[in-house]
Amino acid sequence: MDEIVVIGGGFSGLSIAALLGKDGHNVTLIEKNNTLGGRARVMKSDGFLYDMGPSWYLMPEVFEHFFSLFNKKVSDFYELKRLEPYYRIFFEKEGYVDVYPDKDSILKLFKSFEENGDKKIEKYLKNAKYKYDIAMKYFLYKDFKNIFSFFNFRMLTEGLKLDVFKNLDRVISKYFKSHKSKKILEYEVVFLGNSPYNAPSLYSILSHVDLNLGVWYPMGGMGKIVDALVKLCKDNGVKIISGEEVKSFKYNDDRIVEVITDKGNYKANKVISSADYEHTEMQLLDTKHRSFNRKYWDKRIMAPSMFIVYLGLNKKLKNLRHHNLYFSKDWNKHFETIFDEPKYPDNPCFYISCPSYSDPSVAESGKENLFLLVPISCELKDEKIMREDYFDYLIKHIENIIGENFKEDIIYKKIFSINDFANDYNAFKGTALGLAHTLFQTAVFRPPHKSKKVKNLYFTGHYTHPGVGVPMTLIASEIVYNELKNIKE
Repeated sequence: MDEIVVIGGGFSGLSIAALLGKDGHNVTLIEKNNTLGGRARVMKSDGFLYDMGPSWYLMPEVFEHFFSLFNKKVSDFYELKRLEPYYRIFFEKEGYVDVYPDKDSILKLFKSFEENGDKKIEKYLKNAKYKYDIAMKYFLYKDFKNIFSFFNFRMLTEGLKLDVFKNLDRVISKYFKSHKSKKILEYEVVFLGNSPYNAPSLYSILSHVDLNLGVWYPMGGMGKIVDALVKLCKDNGVKIISGEEVKSFKYNDDRIVEVITDKGNYKANKVISSADYEHTEMQLLDTKHRSFNRKYWDKRIMAPSMFIVYLGLNKKLKNLRHHNLYFSKDWNKHFETIFDEPKYPDNPCFYISCPSYSDPSVAESGKENLFLLVPISCELKDEKIMREDYFDYLIKHIENIIGENFKEDIIYKKIFSINDFANDYNAFKGTALGLAHTLFQTAVFRPPHKSKKVKNLYFTGHYTHPGVGVPMTLIASEIVYNELKNIKE
């Protein structure tokens, strides 16, 4: 059995470690932070429990599939609840709408936006489901090692049907005219680190994920998934080390033989990095063992960072649901501040998670747990005085949108932004999500799972195919796991 070191204790690191431990390898997972989960760490303070990162539970079948690899089910680890409504959307000066799970409600909602909206959304979602089924069967779980494996016969034939060479907004605009319809179908790509004007239309599959498969919540929070992965690791013999940072490697020609941390050395036959890809390449590897140089990274289109505020309120709010989104009338201006002319956005679109609406365990009785998020450019300066000024502006903005005042009721507050992503996760430029999902940063165009220069170094996580999102990182780890099983070095 191999001596394997996994770097990073987020979803991708924990999942690949558990899979390799299941096969009997001697696996050591090393996490730089004191708590596990990576961006999905849990923070407890003043009677509140916060999921620090991911808060949307989508594609439940991916989780079921992953746990089935251990002869387990999701229900063995946590209770899954389908949210109702899925989410509430506030439109600038046009009130709000709630998106409910049942098909009739969705048809009625889109019909209220535009003529024949019900027929249009039914047709659109049928097409999105077709794309999703094709993607799950032929693309998401497949490792594209080179451009020829990507542009194969299946890709060329199905790819045209999937409209992979058109942008998302262009395809959606063929169906819908109402800005409300379009925004509900396009907002998800922001969480892939892109705008609908640059994202390949393949990502219309997210509308199927969202409106057909549904929005779920693990009672107790997303940290329950981390707990499940940690249990799988421990049950399968993985040694977990936290509060220790990998600094470099010792080599024997083109192989890593030791992983060097700030506290010790660990022998390794194989190394899997789930840490930030750029950090592994440019900081941990020496120059001759890097697959990509500085010029490569500087040319990448990075996903946004986030201006996040964790709040605890001494009262309940009437006008929020579990998930809440605000879309300004001209949301192009917000995208421009992220991708074209970096600045803190005026009239920003935002997301508010209010898990205490569904889960009494995350806040004490009569109190509210809020997670506020504004996507911002990772090119911005992140200084304390700027944080506080933008926080004050943001709270007034949100109070105005939701029609409730709550600033005077804040009893806990923590801001987390660009510098924190860089410091806590070694995130390149302080990005929250890694590489944006543009056409030429999708599938074969993302950094590979296997190093080009180091024979026993592999990568998993959101930089690799299939990309950003909790389900995608689980899939990425399964891809690496299968490669390690099938390839003899």
